[in-house]
Amino acid sequence: MVSKTSMRISSAVVLSLALIVSMVVHEPRFGWAQDAASDALNKAVASTSRRPEDAARDKYRHPIETLEFFEMKPDMTVVEIWPGAGWYTDILAPYLHDRGKLYVAIPSGENAAAYRKKLADDPARFGKVTITDLDPPDKMEIAPAGSADMVVTFRNVHNWMRRGHGEQVFKAMYAALKPGGILGVEEHRADPSKPQDPAAASGYVREDYVIRMAEQAGFQLAGKSEINANPKDTKDYPKGVWTLPPTLRLGDTDKVKYLAIGESDRMTLKFIKLNASARP
Repeated sequence: MVSKTSMRISSAVVLSLALIVSMVVHEPRFGWAQDAASDALNKAVASTSRRPEDAARDKYRHPIETLEFFEMKPDMTVVEIWPGAGWYTDILAPYLHDRGKLYVAIPSGENAAAYRKKLADDPARFGKVTITDLDPPDKMEIAPAGSADMVVTFRNVHNWMRRGHGEQVFKAMYAALKPGGILGVEEHRADPSKPQDPAAASGYVREDYVIRMAEQAGFQLAGKSEINANPKDTKDYPKGVWTLPPTLRLGDTDKVKYLAIGESDRMTLKFIKLNASARP
């Protein structure tokens, strides 16, 4: 027969365990409450150090909503892949400056030289950023293996496909992430009713094609967002996606028309690196 005292002790133990479980479940990832992370991100996006012409593109690129969808926090180790002129680096570097770590994996070439100079000329903002090389197929270590909490890449998948290195880059991103780490991908979205050009010459890539490359590298799709969708984008232009702003490759020809369309329709995808034992 169980005594009342034993029952009271058992109840107290159960209650204590429940409280512990509740605390664990509600503990913010990486020690950051969502409100604090959002405040830090809003501050980075609103910074006057960003060029006005870059900030004007926020209405197309939705950096706050995109990075929150990816679940980025200020104390993460993050790798940005092929940052171009550094539109996102201008946000990520100050956001991660105090508590986190930012790697930027860049290719060789003239654009990379300009990007390196941009970072070197402003050590207050970029002095803690670590530059690595991503030049498939030879230079593929974007960060120490298993070190990153998150890898992000914006409008780059078509570039890798054009060079025939898409699968290799996804494997490199997988290698850099910790188990459970997140891969965030934004890319120009092709018409799903049309065959995918393996070289993505138009700059557009089918969403299912990107998902398949990621899954073949070991990732699991964790979510999709329409944050960066643009239903005005017909995806059938003379100069591919570069017909639209910001490139406007046709110059003044039909410029008003293309400005009215805005930047491209984009997929926004979130993947998780599975533990090796959990992979199918």
